[in-house]
Amino acid sequence: MNLSRRSSLALLAVAFASRPAFGMPMFRDGTGHRFDRAWLEAEAMRLSQLAFAPLPQVPQGWRDLTYDEYRMMWFNPRRGLWMDEDRPFKVDFFHPGLYFPRPVEVNVVEDGTARTLAFDLSLFDATDQFPDLPIDDTMGYSGLRLRAALETPNRFTEFAVFQGASYFRAIGAGMNYGLSARGLAINTGGDQGEEFPEFTRFWLEAPRPGDATQTLHALLDGPSCTGAYTFRIDPGDVTRMNVTATLYPRVDLPHVGLAPLTSMFLFDQTNRAGHDDFRPAVHDSDGLMIHNGAGEVLFRPLKNPRQLEVSSFIDAAPRGFGLMQRARRLADFEDFEARYEERPSLWITPGDDWGHGSVQLVEIPSELEIYDNIVAYWRPRDGLHAGREHRFSYDMEWCHEPARPRDVAPVLNTAIGGNYDRSATLVAIDFAEHQRLSGAPEDYTRIVQTNRGAVSDGVLERNPGTGGLRLTFSLQPGEETSMELRAQLLQGEETVTEVWLYRWSA
Repeated sequence: MNLSRRSSLALLAVAFASRPAFGMPMFRDGTGHRFDRAWLEAEAMRLSQLAFAPLPQVPQGWRDLTYDEYRMMWFNPRRGLWMDEDRPFKVDFFHPGLYFPRPVEVNVVEDGTARTLAFDLSLFDATDQFPDLPIDDTMGYSGLRLRAALETPNRFTEFAVFQGASYFRAIGAGMNYGLSARGLAINTGGDQGEEFPEFTRFWLEAPRPGDATQTLHALLDGPSCTGAYTFRIDPGDVTRMNVTATLYPRVDLPHVGLAPLTSMFLFDQTNRAGHDDFRPAVHDSDGLMIHNGAGEVLFRPLKNPRQLEVSSFIDAAPRGFGLMQRARRLADFEDFEARYEERPSLWITPGDDWGHGSVQLVEIPSELEIYDNIVAYWRPRDGLHAGREHRFSYDMEWCHEPARPRDVAPVLNTAIGGNYDRSATLVAIDFAEHQRLSGAPEDYTRIVQTNRGAVSDGVLERNPGTGGLRLTFSLQPGEETSMELRAQLLQGEETVTEVWLYRWSA
């Protein structure tokens, strides 16, 4: 039976008054059950043998909230989980509605027993303009936010959010949220349309005083696959996550993405044409970095294409990949509100041999910065097969820039455009100042290659603004509409820079 919002709030207020003012949300009666990783894997396997059944949606009024109305209600952080306990982490919750029509189940695990949190509307504050909406037994939280004392003792600031499908994101101390990650990508960029499996249930392990790690478990469920995930999260200047996942496909998955990353790239010096904007650049990430199985460090600047583009970097036993944000000055963006220069990079390190496959980069045309249009992930060559158990693990670093996989000069910036009289298209690659580039420009060999059309040998000179070296070359596409470009610097037989890659399109 539906109750009016005011009646529900009154009932909840009575219940809330009977416990400490800032205590944890109440548990549902009779929800205690044994919990460990083996139980979670067994539950994911059990569900994979059944037909997919999505969770019920919250009442229509909540789903019909506008963006502005949704923001009229917010969680009161003084009422977060464990706020009245001596624990190193605190947890906030998000209400459902708008983009989040199906709530998730949130459980707390202590001494091997899990109990389910009941939805408590009194944990939220709202403006007088928030609509009067029904409350029924479908209501629940849409996600959760983790907080810790990262910079100031006893001041708990957020460092990770899990909300929506299998999306999650994190930051290090002093950063702003930017790119996101997902549990699994299925058929991204494919002709049949992408599938978005969801984290439907979470289990928070109650931390003890002095713990540096918050452990969170999640159950993945979707039409094609279920999965058991464990996140061991260490926040700090760099927020690190260790991810362990066991997947149980309901059907064969030939096109699946492991450790998928999602970001936004609108424009920078590579493709500013057509963007009437006062800012010099707008992006959460500006490049894909790969440390491949052969030991090369590749850097591919991102682009906002005119049509969908998918790039595959074939590899075996990859050592790492991630989406980087290398523009780190306010002057790179001139956006005092968004502060894109403070968005994190995200680096993935496989925890075991991922075998043969490819790092896939999907770039989607976009006209607005509110849309994520960049996806990167590892695609196993043989996909995942139904009826089998598939295990994998990886580490994540949410940081400004990960530790260098090899001691070579990184790509600092890329600019592409016409020369002074528009008779040629020039590409200028700035390599950062580095001890391996301290010699004279003539000490280095320029390698510039393309798969079609033609490119010049290029000119190498010292950039007085960065202290590094700039390689400038021209390209001649002829009748070609796209060119795969590759450039690097060598000293003798040894590579001293990252390998720069780019797909130029007419």
